[in-house]
Formats: sequence, C-alpha cells, structure tokens
Amino acid sequence: MAKRMGLGVLAAFYFVVGAFAQPIRLHPANPHYYLFNGQPTILITSAEHYGAVVNLDFDYVRYLDALKSYGMNYTRAWPGAVLEMVGEFVKDNTMGPKPRRTIVPWARSSEPGYIYGGNKFDLDKWDPEYFARLKDFIAKAAERGGVVEICFFNAQRSYRWPLSPLYHENNIQNEGKCEFEDFQTLKDPDLVRRQDDYVRKITQEVNAYDNVILEICDEPALYTPYDQAGAWVGHLLKLAHDTENTLPKKHLIAQEVEGPIGGPIDFSASPILSIIVGQYDWEGGRQQMGGMMGLDYEYSHNKPIELNETSYYPFQYKVGDPILASRVEAWEFIVGGGGSFNHLNSRFTAENPAGDTPDNAQVLSALRSLKNFMSSFDFIKMRADKNFVVGSVPAGAYCRGISQLGVQYAFYHHHSHLDERREYYIAPPGNYTETLDLGIPEGTYKADWVDPASGSTISSITFTQRGGTKQLATPQHFVDIALRIKRE
Repeated sequence: MAKRMGLGVLAAFYFVVGAFAQPIRLHPANPHYYLFNGQPTILITSAEHYGAVVNLDFDYVRYLDALKSYGMNYTRAWPGAVLEMVGEFVKDNTMGPKPRRTIVPWARSSEPGYIYGGNKFDLDKWDPEYFARLKDFIAKAAERGGVVEICFFNAQRSYRWPLSPLYHENNIQNEGKCEFEDFQTLKDPDLVRRQDDYVRKITQEVNAYDNVILEICDEPALYTPYDQAGAWVGHLLKLAHDTENTLPKKHLIAQEVEGPIGGPIDFSASPILSIIVGQYDWEGGRQQMGGMMGLDYEYSHNKPIELNETSYYPFQYKVGDPILASRVEAWEFIVGGGGSFNHLNSRFTAENPAGDTPDNAQVLSALRSLKNFMSSFDFIKMRADKNFVVGSVPAGAYCRGISQLGVQYAFYHHHSHLDERREYYIAPPGNYTETLDLGIPEGTYKADWVDPASGSTISSITFTQRGGTKQLATPQHFVDIALRIKRE
C-alpha cells in the first residue's frame, strides 16, 4: 500500500513538473483557454504599442513591473521588420523610436546611408545585441508571470516602408525593391527569402522560452489583395511551424483573420494554427474580424479567440468616454468566452514606461477586476452560452456569458452602441435596471451582482430554482454589470 502511494505521489510530481516545463499551450480540457506554468490561464492586458524591444529608450522592466502590479500577464512585441515614424499616432509612440535609438535583428554595416540615421544594414549578419535584448525582455516577462506574443510583421504603409531594414536603400544587398503593397506577397523572391530568414532566426532564438506565442502578421491585407496576402501568410505560417519541428519546444502560432470569414486570410481551420485573432470590437478597416465577431463566427473551431488590438487608447476612442469604452469591450469579450485580450494603450511611453496616469489606473484596475472575476470560476469547465438569458436582450444593451450548465454561470452586459466604423463601443452613462429571465436548471444557487469597475460585490441572493425560468432584477447600474451564479 505504501509503495503504491509512493508511486502515485511520484507520478503526480512528474505530471506537475512536466506541466511547468512546457511552453504555454492550449488547455487539454478546454482549448478555448491556455495552460501556462501548470495553471489554467486567460491572457489579459493593456499594453504598449509593441516597441519594447526595438526602442532602446524604453525601460521595459518598469513597464513589466507595472503590468504585474495590476495582475496583467500578457504583452506583444514587433521584432523589427516594420517600424513606425517618430511621433506617428501619438507623441512618444514606442514603435517610433528615435533614429539612432532603434535596434533591429540585422547588424549595421560599415556603409553609411540608412534613411533613419546611421549605417545601412547587412542582411547577411545578425546583431547579437538585439537578440540579447529580445531574450532579456522575454525572460523579464517570464519572471513576472507574463506571456510575450511576438508578431513578426504588420502591413507596410507607403511612409513606413522606406524605414524598414528590408527596404532596398537601407541594406547593402540592395534588396527589397518592391512597392509597399507587395511587402505582404510572394512577388519578390529575394525579399521573401529575407523574410523567411528573419522568421526562422527569431523562431530559433526564442525557442527555449516557455512564455512565447508566435504570430505571423497583423493586418496583412490593408493595402494588398486578400488572395495575395493569404498566400504569403500561409507560406510563413508553414515556415514557422516547420522551423519549430526541428527544435526542442513547440509554441502556439497565431494569425489575424482579415477579409471574409472562411476567405484567403482565415486559417482558423488549419491544424497548424493555434490561436484565432481578431482586432477591434466588431470590425476594423478592410474587413478585419473584430473580437466579438470572432466569438460569434469562429468559436466552433475550439481554439482560443484573441482580441489582440483595440482602438489606440485614448485618442482613437473619438466619441464618448474612452475609460468606459475600454472597460466594456474587455469585459464583454472575456466573459463571452475570449481567451486573450490586449488593450492597446498609448499611456506607456519611453518617458513614462509604467503608464502612471490617473486615467490609466482606472483602465488597468478594471482589467484587474475582470481577471479576478474570471479567476473566481472554474472557467476551464465553461463554454460560451447564448441561451442563458431567455428572451430578448435588454434594449440598448450587449450581453454575453459562459457557463457550466447547472453548476456555474458568468454573465456580463453593458449599455452601449458601436461607433460608425464598428471598431469600439460608445458607452453613455445612465440609470439602468433590468429584469432578466434566466434559463437555469433546478437546484439551489447563489447569485452575486458585481461592479466591473471595482470588482466589488454589489448584492447577493440565494435562491432555489424549481423549473421554468428564473427572473432576477439587476441592481441599478450606470453602464454595466456582471453576474456570478454558482450552485450551492
């Protein structure tokens, strides 16, 4: 008996060690979520604009410390093929580093002439200082429980393409002579070969880290036909997958859906794609699939749905209160079954890497409340549930929820409407109360109404359901409210 117990303890030990030793992966019991460091995981953050590594003036340790202090566990990074201009979008945008404070994977040559300052790049040589910085950033994130999503590419624009090391005037090989629209195509064999080298090299360099997700390209078809961009994305998706097949660790691979659902840039059904990505709330320009659209149309693939870029806080929330808009999109998406959420935030800058402003404290606090709310459930056992509210949704409200039928229910609704481009919510405060008809099996339950801003419980009731539907009246709320129900 003692021997059997000893073997059982040993087996459990090796199971736990094995779970901790693996890269973040899809949770085997519910692949809409993750298993990371041995724990069921949802990724939630508000993050800087992806320049933490390429911008030498950005103190990413202070940034990562700030994320950790609010319980955030996720950030993204663009590794250097695409750069933005100084001051593009906002002053001190992290993806627009100062010309001589820019570091990318390729080493500088001895030949002057990089349009953005300093010598041109040698595409045959890698910069060891860059890779040391990249690895340190990933390691520092890991120490704080954070996952880094490395997005290799973003759509080039006419004014950004001349900044890229892959642009022909910026490298001594004189490669990359195509137009900016063709950067995300297979038209230029020399450029594609360099893009392949870049993806392969970064994939190899970060393979040892467990807190990494690989992503192919944001917005690949902003200026490029869907079929051409889709062929290029498919090529790189296979390249990243095949490169990892030769390496010790296997990481999740993500890709945004752009264009028609099921079209050339929808790889949701591909067995080598791990994470289905949307941007904005419902739909961005050029038919970028929004996060809520992903929940409605792609959830059946049994993969995490990721909303990895919102409107750029605060200035792109042009109408309404950006703090409220940021809160309601995060809560609806995650309580509706999303696996990863990244709020794009311009408050994190080289001058203020901790994003220490009063408004940002409200944004981050609401995300912390969301993370704590989800952690109060055994969410691995829950799935998106559109039948929990019986009958019509309250007028002027959006609602979503997940459930383990008859056991636990998470529900959220807010009073908002989408902006004219359907990219973000406009959430006008008011004095709202509703009575909800809930389809819930027989049993005794405890229901908690929760304030999404603070995470505090507003009121609680215990009730016994004996059949039919259950009516619950909400407390008065000003924009949004959440509901937690658990069987007693």
